Amino acid sequence: MYDHILIRYGELSLKKGNRKTFTNRLNNHIKRALSSFEKIRFEDRGVRYYVHLNGTEPDEIIEILRKIPGIYSFSLVAKTNSNIDDIKNLAEQVLKSEIKGNTKIKIETNRADKNFPLKSPEITKEVARHIFKNIENIKADMHEPDLTMNIDVRPEGTFIYTKVYKGLGGFPSGILGKGLLLISGGLDSVVGGYLALKKGIELEAIHFASPPHTSAQAEQKVIDLIEKIACYDSNQKITLHVIPFTKIQEQIYRNCQDDYGITIMRRMMYRIAERLAKSVNAVALVTGESVGQVASQTLESLAVINEVTNIPIVRPLSTMDKEDIIKIARDIETYDISIKPYEDCCTIFVPRHPQIKPKLSKAIEEENKFDYESLIEEALLNKKVYHLSSKKHTNIFINDENIENLF
Repeated sequence: MYDHILIRYGELSLKKGNRKTFTNRLNNHIKRALSSFEKIRFEDRGVRYYVHLNGTEPDEIIEILRKIPGIYSFSLVAKTNSNIDDIKNLAEQVLKSEIKGNTKIKIETNRADKNFPLKSPEITKEVARHIFKNIENIKADMHEPDLTMNIDVRPEGTFIYTKVYKGLGGFPSGILGKGLLLISGGLDSVVGGYLALKKGIELEAIHFASPPHTSAQAEQKVIDLIEKIACYDSNQKITLHVIPFTKIQEQIYRNCQDDYGITIMRRMMYRIAERLAKSVNAVALVTGESVGQVASQTLESLAVINEVTNIPIVRPLSTMDKEDIIKIARDIETYDISIKPYEDCCTIFVPRHPQIKPKLSKAIEEENKFDYESLIEEALLNKKVYHLSSKKHTNIFINDENIENLF
């Protein structure tokens, strides 16, 4: 009976002249995400997009659609011809399949096809008269129904449904360009990456590793996190660049004033990230920073750290409370990975009293105590690159030369 999935675009309808570009990008993402389902077909109707199930069980498809940015909502629908007798008969079938015991129902009708001879209230009355005559144990309740049956009369047919599944919203994958995500392995940065993907930003990622001070397990944790959020990208793939950061970090804590260590470390990371971003055509950096959460995220610290780069920095978590971030991490199933006890380079060599109101002149004075430019060039030259997928088809590259298969 339920033979279609109706997909609604929501916010994309506000894009006016760019709307077609947005919807085409989203429709292509949907097709790629569902490409393994051989029987299904797609139909683009401008303000609506349909998946024809052709007998395919919908449960797995529903779970995939929940993870596609740009979808406002969707419904499993039954379709019939747009004549009142067919509509009444299908409404009866739908209700009989849905109700269990005594049920309070409400009928809502949307007459998008203005050529249909009956208006919305008249359609509702005709259907109500029919179902109350033919189905027992139901009664009308306009305010607190147990079930709402929606009738959508459109030029391409009439669709009846009782459930609306909430989508991610946001914009289609990659429609707003590419960002480079600074990912540490903790709770925040991967959530920031997810929110950027949801908003239509394609991602590559950069991680700073400091072996032997950080372990192989810490690096693997970052790989696992990227694979978790890769499903929100239209290609289900995200490239991760791992930067050897040991020499830079050791020079910072060997030469610089202790309380400025975190500030200078972040300035080095931003320098490296900007250079990498330009080489991969990313137009912004994306971080998991939340204002005031740690010493390097006070407004004064952010201002001093930002000074080394002119590239835009997107901070999706900037005003979020920690509990809000944790909730999202649980929802996207990254929480249990992030709390694994493997330290990253941001949590080693932490001074007892880090500077929360650093001065730019002092930061410059401290970092000039060692030759960081040559170390940055060396780090970028010796980066590792992982091409990661939500399906775990993962290759490792060093200096862009494929050397082995990780899985």
